[in-house]
Amino acid sequence: MSDFVVRHNPADARLTTRVTGTDHDGNSIQTSVTVERPLTLYVNSQEVVTLMTVGDHVESLAVGYLINQSMLKSSDEITGVEYDEEIDTVVVRTAVETDFEERLKKRTRTSGCALGTVFGDLMERFEEVTLNPDARIRTSWLYSLSKTINTTPSLYLKAGAIHGCVLCAQDRAMIYMEDVGRHNAVDKIAGYMRLNGISPRGKMFYTTGRLTSEMVIKTVQMEIPILVSRSGFTAWGVELAREANLTLIGRARGQRFVALAGEDRIVYDANPSAVSEEPRHLQRKASLAEPS
Repeated sequence: MSDFVVRHNPADARLTTRVTGTDHDGNSIQTSVTVERPLTLYVNSQEVVTLMTVGDHVESLAVGYLINQSMLKSSDEITGVEYDEEIDTVVVRTAVETDFEERLKKRTRTSGCALGTVFGDLMERFEEVTLNPDARIRTSWLYSLSKTINTTPSLYLKAGAIHGCVLCAQDRAMIYMEDVGRHNAVDKIAGYMRLNGISPRGKMFYTTGRLTSEMVIKTVQMEIPILVSRSGFTAWGVELAREANLTLIGRARGQRFVALAGEDRIVYDANPSAVSEEPRHLQRKASLAEPS
């Protein structure tokens, strides 16, 4: 099913620009490239970080970033989110001042694109989460979602240099976000869920990027028990997924996928031979580069 609650708009003129260049035959060409712009995030009166982003769904990105950095707790009351496009600034206002300055002293770096920052106390939250052991993913849902997501018009298909993340419920793709970094895309979804009161129960997460430690940590923090990617794994991502009992499925393209954690949640109800292979023009760089 493709009844999205919200998704990116690849036709938005703010997100891409046309540039001229030369191709492999020496011919002059015009092509679309993805725009990235700085976004400075404040909590109340305190500056937190400057992110590089395509610039859509800014309010969701700001809130999701704070949630996934453990700078905004579920008990914190958000009183407003204000975006000033002229100065590329977004302010998240809370009823009570937060203690993020102390958290900034404990930050570490992960392997995410651009600003992949994780604070030292993230693992404390990670270890507190218990993912639903009764959650299930049917292979028929997986094949259906892959087809829906990979044939939906996207910035990737228009201009490339972009990552996509999708919040799903069974075989329905609900929220589809794209950005120059996969962590931005997942933060947008986390923020949208918080601002719109969407529960993680019965949900799964699909990403086009690598299954890194950062992606696993953020998915667990969001209390989503199933994470799927068309790309590959990192060793620490697999280790953390097994520790958290997160179902981790990668290299999901066409008839194929590989599960390296939480395999007991998978229900094999579809015949892979009945599933069509992806058309080559829809395949992303990662799926072309990795062996089956």
